[in-house]
This record gives sequence, C-alpha cells and structure tokens, in this order.
Amino acid sequence: MFGPPGTGKTWLAKKLAYALMGQKDENSLRAVQFHPNLSYEDFVRGWRPSGEGKLTLVDGPFLEMIQTAKKDAKINYVIVIEEINRGNPAQIFGEMLTLLEVDKRTPNESLELSYPRTKGEKIHIPANLYVIGTMNVADRSLALVDFALRRRFAFFDLKPMLGEAWRNWVHNKASIDIEFLALIQQRLISLNNEISKDRSLGPQFKIGHSYVTPPLNSKIEDAPAWFRGVVESEIGPLLEEYWFDDIERATKSRETLIEGL
Repeated sequence: MFGPPGTGKTWLAKKLAYALMGQKDENSLRAVQFHPNLSYEDFVRGWRPSGEGKLTLVDGPFLEMIQTAKKDAKINYVIVIEEINRGNPAQIFGEMLTLLEVDKRTPNESLELSYPRTKGEKIHIPANLYVIGTMNVADRSLALVDFALRRRFAFFDLKPMLGEAWRNWVHNKASIDIEFLALIQQRLISLNNEISKDRSLGPQFKIGHSYVTPPLNSKIEDAPAWFRGVVESEIGPLLEEYWFDDIERATKSRETLIEGL
C-alpha cells in the first residue's frame, strides 16, 4: 500500500495483518524496514562473523518467517515490510521474488538458495505466509518499484481522509470542538488542492490526516494551541521541503493554516 505522508500506511498494514490472521496475534506478525544498505544476506540468508572468529551462515527475518509458517499451516503469518522501495527490492529478495508468485507457493516450485545449508536444499514460500509492504511515493530520493515486484503485489492507494468520520473520531477521542475540526479540514483540503495542482509535486504529496489526529484517548484542552504546534513543528517543515526553492510560498501556506487562531 502506498500514499502521501500521514495517511496511516503502517497502522493499516498491521490492521490488515490481524484481519488475515483472524485475530490480533503479535507472535504471528513480524515487521521489518527496508533501507539502502539492506542486502539479500541481511533479509534472506548470508554469512556473518561469529564469536569464534569464523563465518556462520545465518537466516534473515524473511527465511525465519518462512520456516515458522511451514511448521503450522493452520495459522496465517504476516511479514510487514516498511518503506519497501527504500532499498533495492529485487536485490534484497533475490530468488524469493520468483517464489512470491501465487502459483509458486508449493514444494514443487521450490528453488535452491544462493547460500544453501546442505547440498540440494530448496525453499518455497508457504501459502499461509503473507507479505504486506508500505511505500512512500512522495520522497524524491526513492525510486519506484520495478515491474517485476509490482506484478507480484496488489497496490492500494491511500488518500488523506478528512471528512465526517475523521471529525467525529477526533471529537469523541480528543474532545475537540466539531466546528474547529471543520475549520482544520477546510484549510487542509485547500492546501492539499494547491499541492495537488503543483506540477513539481502532485497528489502523492498531500498532507495526510494522521498529522491532525491526536494519539488515542489524549484530551486536547487547547485545540488552537495544539493545531498551531502541529503546523509549526510538523506540517510547516514539510512544506519547506516541498517548496525548498520558494520558501516564501511555504511560509505563506503555513501562516494561512493558523491564521486567526
């Protein structure tokens, strides 16, 4: 799943994982994050130094989840990969990229790993192991995933959800006045429309609803002060990154959000 910053990708990924399990089972869920220095040897299997000054073949988190899922086919297991496009997915997955395909989730389609433990050892990904990835497409430093990975995943585009459901949830959980939340909604939607129309940015750079969603059951005594704090410390700096070549525009947009509060 992918979307602008603040659209709840991580939150939704874990909720989806629990739905696939049929229960909230932390033992059946594992979360990892891709980064530029992550390799196949880190994620699947590779040689690592041991305390005895020798190299030891060590399984990475993905292969560990595969082995765990194989032991109990009645339970669904999920691995959540944060920022899946922050590393090089094709390099990190290796032959696992082929094994991810739906029609290759059987022992008959097993493949030999780059670093087998024994001669003839082959691995397949069991059908009860699900892989969920989150992706931020607003980061200019990140490349989009290649077609080989794209056709092995279903993609869901998350958008900012600033509407009645958001207003009611924040009002009930944080005791913020509905009229003030409507004002926040109006100003953020206006800002998001401006961001969306900017040719150098686009819809993927919109401001997500989680920026203006307080932590669960936190009571906000002074809503204007809380919102000003969010704008000054979170949204404002983000706008300065967006319009790094036009700081005046970023400053004006930030001031418009908190005008009159």
